[in-house]
Amino acid sequence: MPENICVNCKNQIDKYIKILNLSTAEVDTLTKPRRSLTFSFPVPMDNGETKIFTGYRVQFNDARGPTKGGIRFHPRADIEEVRTLAFLMTLKCAVVDLPFGGAKGGIIVNPKELSKNELEHLSRAYIKQVYRFIGPDKDIPAPDVNTNPQIMAWMLDEYEKIRQASSPGVITGKPIELRGSKVRDIATALGGAFVLRKFLKTRNLSPEKTEVAIQGIGNAGSNIAKILKDWGHKIVAISDSNCGIYDENGLEIEKVIEYKKEKGTLKGFPNVKEITNEELLELNTNILIPAAMEDQITIKNAEKIKAKIILEIANRPTTPEADSILDKKGISVIPDILANAGGVVVSYLEWVQNSMNYYWSLEEVRKKLEEVMIRSANEMETACIDYKCNMRDALYITSIKKVLATEKLRGVH
Repeated sequence: MPENICVNCKNQIDKYIKILNLSTAEVDTLTKPRRSLTFSFPVPMDNGETKIFTGYRVQFNDARGPTKGGIRFHPRADIEEVRTLAFLMTLKCAVVDLPFGGAKGGIIVNPKELSKNELEHLSRAYIKQVYRFIGPDKDIPAPDVNTNPQIMAWMLDEYEKIRQASSPGVITGKPIELRGSKVRDIATALGGAFVLRKFLKTRNLSPEKTEVAIQGIGNAGSNIAKILKDWGHKIVAISDSNCGIYDENGLEIEKVIEYKKEKGTLKGFPNVKEITNEELLELNTNILIPAAMEDQITIKNAEKIKAKIILEIANRPTTPEADSILDKKGISVIPDILANAGGVVVSYLEWVQNSMNYYWSLEEVRKKLEEVMIRSANEMETACIDYKCNMRDALYITSIKKVLATEKLRGVH
């Protein structure tokens, strides 16, 4: 039987084992999830046939509170990926000081191949498999890659039907009508934009003087493109899974997003240069924002990265080996566990609102999000000075220490 261990997590923390002088038990805590669920389940298809899908839910660490993390629908989802993302959620919640541990879920599926009816059946069937293990005080799912508020609505409804009780706090990222939170739809992008704005301000870099390239035009990528354009930045490139587009004079982002919605692709967008995703990553630009999938900046292309600043809106877009190369090149990387934490911050605020049945205005949620992101960015900068290290090392060291301190108080070590 294979051991319940996250191999990628070990690679992620290897350098910190010596720095923090971690014991074997502490390393195990950071690399072995509390609970890893793998299950197969039937879903009826529109043609009358039944298809068997494989799903996952990993609850990595719950020392700091109930676990929290998204559910992704993706054809390449696997248990190791889900474990790794659950580990990163554990650290992310510690970075922004939320009373949550980390979790993640997924289904091996290409949702583009399913009808809306099949997608609903799939979403409800997933909840039937995990409902015993989730709940407002146990584990709280949310949207992730290829999932959205409608899918969360189906999942919430299925959970409440099974439990025969109203339980809005079991899932976040819900539609506003089902007691979701304002700002949640743009939270990941807005949180990252707040951190980037602070970073640039402390270095006297004005928006007008910074060019931005964004890999990914999904929820996070499209929203951060709109936000940064509104703040005066020039967005020179953006991509989808098929191709990228580039214009040195700046893209008209609203038109690009509208074109993508209509055509389903960026191919054929007029009066721009078409480029590959690889070429986008290697553009000579001030700011590069990976906002797509994992492992985009690797040992193969890290030497070719020319951006001065990288804002990681995607989860784990940079491999540890590539990270070392970027550091030696003097590229400032604002890591994912802070840069994209806006999503879980507003998920927390949604959970709080569900718990007390009182709902804040858009302005109040936006203000609370900014406060958390700026406070966390300040803590990161202090840690960089204290430990004489880069931003990723500062965040990993401080978040690991927070998680292990909580475990110690509980008597685990």
